[in-house]
Amino acid sequence: MKLTFFGGARTVTGSCTMIECAGKRLLVDCGLPQGHDEKKIGLELPFKGTEIDYVLLTHAHIDHSGRIPLLVGDGFRGTVHSTEATADLCSIMLADSGHIQEMETEWINRKRKRAGKPLVEPLYTVEDAKKAMDLFSGHPYGVRFTVDVGIEVEFIDAGHLLGSSSIQVWLTEAGQSRHLVFSGDIGNLDQPIINDPVYMKEADIVIMESTYGDRLHDKPEHKSQRVSTEERSKELADIIRDTFQKGGNVIIPSFAVGRTQELLYLLRHIITHHMLEEIPTIPVFLDSPLAIEATKIFSRNIEGYFDDEAMELVEKGLNPLIFDSLTTTVTADESRALNRREESAVIISSSGMCEAGRIKHHLKHNLWRAESTIVFCGYQANGTLGRSILDGAEKVTIFGEHIDIRASVRKLEGISGHADQEGLLKWISSFSKRPRQVFVVHGEEQVAQYFAGFIGSKLDLSAWAPSPNESFDLLEEELPAAKEEKLWYAGLEDLKDALNRMDEVFSGIRVVSDRMKEHGNQVFKDPSSRDAQRLANAIVRFSEELESLRGRWDAAD
Repeated sequence: MKLTFFGGARTVTGSCTMIECAGKRLLVDCGLPQGHDEKKIGLELPFKGTEIDYVLLTHAHIDHSGRIPLLVGDGFRGTVHSTEATADLCSIMLADSGHIQEMETEWINRKRKRAGKPLVEPLYTVEDAKKAMDLFSGHPYGVRFTVDVGIEVEFIDAGHLLGSSSIQVWLTEAGQSRHLVFSGDIGNLDQPIINDPVYMKEADIVIMESTYGDRLHDKPEHKSQRVSTEERSKELADIIRDTFQKGGNVIIPSFAVGRTQELLYLLRHIITHHMLEEIPTIPVFLDSPLAIEATKIFSRNIEGYFDDEAMELVEKGLNPLIFDSLTTTVTADESRALNRREESAVIISSSGMCEAGRIKHHLKHNLWRAESTIVFCGYQANGTLGRSILDGAEKVTIFGEHIDIRASVRKLEGISGHADQEGLLKWISSFSKRPRQVFVVHGEEQVAQYFAGFIGSKLDLSAWAPSPNESFDLLEEELPAAKEEKLWYAGLEDLKDALNRMDEVFSGIRVVSDRMKEHGNQVFKDPSSRDAQRLANAIVRFSEELESLRGRWDAAD
């Protein structure tokens, strides 16, 4: 009986854990790594699809589901078990991911063809994603079922996304049994539309996320962990008021599934409750074909998924996600037309981390405008364009063009889909019988290690943040536990790695500088060359960017 962590181990994205029991191999999630995680753990699967018997899927987000088509393409023919709503959402999300893979590969191959390099294949295609959907089997919450001999499973509402789940797994092998609980992504309390997380009481082994294990979300002054729809809406309403008064646009990079629907719910509340009476009409554009389709799925997956507040609207015959000033833009021409509008508008577009999709065009047209506001409403992984903007970059490059950032940049803490440290502690503390072992996953490396040490010292739990590809025998008496001192060593290792990385970067900068100087000397030898002005412009731009960077960090210790 064995547990191996392939993805989401000291990373946030690419969740993928293998269970081996009674001669069977199951994956809990098979997600796509993003940002720096892609470089750290790679996109290819570390096993053959034919070696896997079943997949248990916590929810539809691509960092949890995005490599299922790749698994199927590699020979997987087992069953993908999920909730019914998760299967419904995956039918559009995986196809969209396949489309992105095809488009990005087409762009790469145009460059490779010009360079005389061999062409590459997409990670998977839309057709691969459609084939994967034939293997899905949907289940309701709270119903225990048998996957195979010695393996039973139950999905529990995780409160993170429509259909999201924590998964209870009961394993039996050679007369010994273990009860495992995989947290999935643990939702924030009182999120719009969906129910709060359901807490469990017993488990031998817990595998839990730690996305915000080192921080607390901003909350209203009353400090309660619960935040009402009115309070969540007010923060967004204030941003809209300030931006519209300046004549700018509110640009919201949003995950097409989950976060977008929550935003629509809040915008509907702002408009129907007249929270911005000084603005006669608030034009809202949903500019994401995937988000439009996802909103339709939300509207037909109501019973058992929507919370009481949303159900009150449904019972009155109202759609909680629709309002009169909402316009959906499907075609590329409709999307481009938004950037020619003169009136202020709220534009919601994907992808949520700004790595692909129509949002990049809207950022290109609005980042340089001081009157506009960019509003982030979800986690931004290291290495993504969204993270750079949120972290305060003064310039970014979009479609090869350098864009100054003059727009206001805001983050809506109130609608985070992930529990913060307080919420994570509440979740793990709900077990009335202390788990024998807690594995901490789905967090940046230092955060996962910190949170393992934190719950170890605060709750007296045996907790460990596994490394990628690390395996554990669940029948062993002793499993690893983080020591508080480990945090200091981890910090020193991180510092050493960071210093080495800085040296590598500056070595690269010196290479570029030397190449420019060498090119300049060649131009001086041939004054008739037409390269002088072009090279001068490049050197000035290079120097300005370095000077801007130095200015930002001049006061740093």
